Amino acid sequence: MKHAEQVTFGGSALNRAAELRGDKGAISAAVAEGSAKTLLLWRGKPLVRAGALDALVRLAADHPLAETEAGPMVLLGQEEDDTRIFARELLDWVPQGLDASGFDSFVDQSEQQHPGLPEDSVFAELRRIMARLSPRDAELAATAKAVLGWHQSHRFCARCGAESEMAMSGWQRSCPACGGQHFPRTDPVVIMLITRGNSVLMGRSHGWPEGMYSLLAGFVEPGETLEAAVRREVVEEAGINVGQVDYLASQPWAFPSSLMFGCRGEALNEEIQIDPEEIDDAMWVRREEMMAVYTGLHPRMKPSREGSIAHFLLRNWLADTLD
Repeated sequence: MKHAEQVTFGGSALNRAAELRGDKGAISAAVAEGSAKTLLLWRGKPLVRAGALDALVRLAADHPLAETEAGPMVLLGQEEDDTRIFARELLDWVPQGLDASGFDSFVDQSEQQHPGLPEDSVFAELRRIMARLSPRDAELAATAKAVLGWHQSHRFCARCGAESEMAMSGWQRSCPACGGQHFPRTDPVVIMLITRGNSVLMGRSHGWPEGMYSLLAGFVEPGETLEAAVRREVVEEAGINVGQVDYLASQPWAFPSSLMFGCRGEALNEEIQIDPEEIDDAMWVRREEMMAVYTGLHPRMKPSREGSIAHFLLRNWLADTLD
């Protein structure tokens, strides 16, 4: 696919500087020389410019708040001007008057401002702002959220149960008890643009906002190819058999740790039989009707979340730019 790396969270060509991860001297020197910046996250929400919410806030790596109230640094990479970019999670802070009721909603609209950080900065949920960020900021934010989230959920050794320790600038956890080495996980997920003639198969999950539909998706199982996963998921969820399957594009999806493989497939039948345990509904949508959805003129249906690979694939399908 010609435009594959234009998907959100992809295509910024970040130099991840893997050769520096084990070089504590080089990292300490970068902090001391001022050639290092830190991105702060709180509960997985990156610190961004207030108002527009369109840019990450880069703090000095030795910012007092980062040094005293945040966890260990994770090296994300190196910018073109040789600035090293790190990420840290702000710990134990509870904003005054915090209302956490919206944290688990489809779109968390809340923003939090820390008194020790610049007044024009707030913590905002990444899915809400991802389409506003530059490709570089989007990649940095997704990487930071995924790796820091992995450290929070994988504190203990899977071999012996002892608490493990961060190593290699955040890209490894080592167990001091049994010597086990653990690395950040990424779960493969297929998301499918299934077409038949001039129509595309759309579905919706339980609990989504009224009228919102998207492409079908599902996790790849052990021992399974992407093509087989596409066919299995579609027939399980919608009762549609799929023939030819082709890969289109991928998207890192740090919610919490997936890599979405965008594929297209040709349906072999039309009759939909949904599994109500898997999805809430599914339907065929003609290209003309989908155009109305994407221009905001459809009376009932809403497009998939902007910034998602589903939104990206459907937009390219409408523009006939999948090839």
